[in-house]
Amino acid sequence: MKKFLKIFAVLLVLVLVYIRIEIYPQLDLLSGFSAKSVASGHFIDNRSVETIQQGDNDIDKIDWVTNQINDDEHSVTTNVYGFKERKAIYREGLGATLINDDFDVSKPYNVPKRSKLNNNLPFPYGNLEQKDTVFSNIDYKKLNVAIENAFDKNGEKKKRTRSVIVIYKDKIIAEKYADGFNKNSKILGWSMTKSITGTLFGILQKQDKIDITQPAPIDEWKNDERSKITTNDLLQMNSGLEWEENYSKICDATKMLFIEEDMTKLQINKPLVGKPNNTWNYSSGTTNLLSGILRKQFKTHQEYLDFWYTNLLDKIGMNSAIVETDMAGNFVGSSYGWATTRDWAKFGLLYLHKGNWNGEQIFDESWTKYVSTPTNTSNGNYGAQFWLNTGGRFPNVPKDMFYASGFQGQMVAIFPSNDLVIVRMGLKEDPEFDFNVLLSGILKSLK
Repeated sequence: MKKFLKIFAVLLVLVLVYIRIEIYPQLDLLSGFSAKSVASGHFIDNRSVETIQQGDNDIDKIDWVTNQINDDEHSVTTNVYGFKERKAIYREGLGATLINDDFDVSKPYNVPKRSKLNNNLPFPYGNLEQKDTVFSNIDYKKLNVAIENAFDKNGEKKKRTRSVIVIYKDKIIAEKYADGFNKNSKILGWSMTKSITGTLFGILQKQDKIDITQPAPIDEWKNDERSKITTNDLLQMNSGLEWEENYSKICDATKMLFIEEDMTKLQINKPLVGKPNNTWNYSSGTTNLLSGILRKQFKTHQEYLDFWYTNLLDKIGMNSAIVETDMAGNFVGSSYGWATTRDWAKFGLLYLHKGNWNGEQIFDESWTKYVSTPTNTSNGNYGAQFWLNTGGRFPNVPKDMFYASGFQGQMVAIFPSNDLVIVRMGLKEDPEFDFNVLLSGILKSLK
């Protein structure tokens, strides 16, 4: 009996050590993820906590979490079995922000100035419904089958598609939503927000306000090898800086999104592990650093906030869009952009038309070529804050297709040679959801 108790005691100690080392640190991330997700989904898109818990919060161990919404103070408080309580607050114009105990909720804050497109034009250049258009070169039966096959049937949860829209020659030729979603539903784009952030540099370049070939304006790098890193290297994820992006564990990316007060700084403090312009590595920290660099282009914080909307999002009628901020007031340019499916499609159309929006050149045509040209050492898979099919990731899709891509299978796919934009929003990505089948199926419907 004594021997058994000793063995039991040893095993118990080992279990407790494992929980302390491996599990307990994850609780901050679990409660942080859930608080932020529930606050955003509830206050931005009016979703119930039950809907969010069953859908958006589709990650491992999330059922350990308890969420409490306070509609009066626009907040969500979350804990994991009573431990690691986290709180997220919603502020109109800034979205939901995960806060810590030091955050002063009573402190005044700036919000972006917004303007709504009101020009009595149909989609995409206005907010009126389009006139029905039938194209003789489209096999609508094949098209509808391809769209239907992207959605779950009979209550299954395998493909988890929430919406698909297909825009051909500026016309919606197919549009479908899962139960509970519609054309007015705002959906988180996750890393598709990176493509928005990158686009702002194209706009600044057209305005002759930035030269992306120059060293990045980071004071901390001026006296070491990192001084050779250019803004171009950052846009192409080719800086050579250390960064770990793995959402299945505690890593640089998860610590940044769910713990850091100022998300623009974490990448700054990382050392070189490769050579600038010769070591491609996908990094959300890099894009948030770019958001910080954007902030430096303006004299005031208000100008920085306004620029994203006045010069891009509201300019092209993405009036539903909102990019959320961190505790320091920076846009989380890596991950937290929301918009309706139709408005995400407008962003794709802007690139399909090489920066021209209904006659106005938002960024130079050359910027489209820049973002869709393969970055050195990316194996043809990445441009500048956009993913590419140059390397043939989707074998039955044209290689000139390029796309914004986000966690859990968000995609805005741009097909220059087909005059086509396809948006898919959902909760599953490759390999669970087969994008090659969806995209190629839609393309086969074009004769």
